[in-house]
Amino acid sequence: MSYQITSAILGISLALIILLLIRRDRLHSRHAIWWLFVAVFVMILGIFPRIIDYIALKLGVNYPPTLLFSLGMAMILLKVLSIDLHQSQLERKTRRLAQRLALLEGDKQQHDD
Repeated sequence: MSYQITSAILGISLALIILLLIRRDRLHSRHAIWWLFVAVFVMILGIFPRIIDYIALKLGVNYPPTLLFSLGMAMILLKVLSIDLHQSQLERKTRRLAQRLALLEGDKQQHDD
């Protein structure tokens, strides 16, 4: 089996798994969009591997697989940054909720006394 068919099958399989996870409510749609993009990207590069050669040539990269790995690393770094931003937002919301709860409990104790 050629690497083109293998990459296309991997992309389609990844897309199907993502859709299944969304359907079972295991993956939030915000994150699913990112992973569907990755699946489509893998599938396109699997079907048309010359795309990466063309882009590498236009960017002046001598060895096209280097560009592919660089793009992969950039995508991973963007995903990690996105996760950190989301986690920071959740932590901030949790802290504010805890503060509001403490204020409400304090008000309740004052009214009960």
